[in-house]
Amino acid sequence: MSDLLSKIKGSMKDAMRSKEKVRLSAIRMLLAAIKQIEVDQRIEVTDTGILAILDKMIKQRRDSISQFESAGRTELADIEKQEITALQDFMPQPLNDEEISAMIDSALVESAAETMRDMGKVMAILKPQMQGRADMGAISGKIKAKLG
Repeated sequence: MSDLLSKIKGSMKDAMRSKEKVRLSAIRMLLAAIKQIEVDQRIEVTDTGILAILDKMIKQRRDSISQFESAGRTELADIEKQEITALQDFMPQPLNDEEISAMIDSALVESAAETMRDMGKVMAILKPQMQGRADMGAISGKIKAKLG
């Protein structure tokens, strides 16, 4: 069992003991998503895979928040915000702009990228390093700016 998975399971027990319903619900959904991938693909999910699942779940909740707020359902938006907070506890520290810029520059040198056609090579180097620590859409835009 990965370190992150054992941390998640420990947090679930703590949420049960402290009767935090929203946090417990979010953690259970995360564990269900992990189990679903393990069953469907017949693999054991690694920490990197768990971070990808977390990232996806947080994005889904952000989308839901905007939809709930536009529909005037602030009570549902508040629940989604609490779930995001619970899920973000398992994410690594986000990268700051200087770290991101340094990693992009390093990847550009490592991949010898010169044109937009080389963007895939750069992203292949950066994605494992930045997964869960930065918005990959924003990273893509920064790479395009440097290549273009």
